[in-house]
Amino acid sequence: MISAKLPAATNVRPGLFLIYARSSNGVIGKDNGLPWRLPADLRRFKALTIGKAMVMGRKTFESLPGLLPGRRHIVLTRDAGWSAEGAQVATDIAQALSLAGEGEVAVVGGAEIYRLFMPLAERVELTEIHATFDGDTTMPPLGPEWTEVSREVHQAEAGRPAFDFVTYARRDGEGAA
Repeated sequence: MISAKLPAATNVRPGLFLIYARSSNGVIGKDNGLPWRLPADLRRFKALTIGKAMVMGRKTFESLPGLLPGRRHIVLTRDAGWSAEGAQVATDIAQALSLAGEGEVAVVGGAEIYRLFMPLAERVELTEIHATFDGDTTMPPLGPEWTEVSREVHQAEAGRPAFDFVTYARRDGEGAA
């Protein structure tokens, strides 16, 4: 497991958000990829991450088609000797946040990385996919510390399932202890 060395103050970090898509049965991935194709979700991902630092695990980085233009790639890995062109390497949460600097930071996966950063996130940008998928990576539903602040509904079309873009914000006083 990656070191969960937290910053000195383990409060919610302003600007830190998780972004992911989750099927109705909790699946977020299969074979280091997405088990669905939703072009609107990819456009939303780009819109919400462009110009920002992105924190991800090594497997997520390696699953990308290449460096995503206009974004910084911070890779959290157990292997301090790992490197890849265009990636900044961190071996713990505090180092990843230090590399990210001020402003908005998008945590983009995978599941272990989401679990590590969830206590520090101020919001979650979730695509709720209204279908079940086979997969090998899952995320549980969000807990009571989260409240929905916006929802954009998309109907099923062209053989693609219905989905909603949902923004959740952490309830006041519900940060990490």
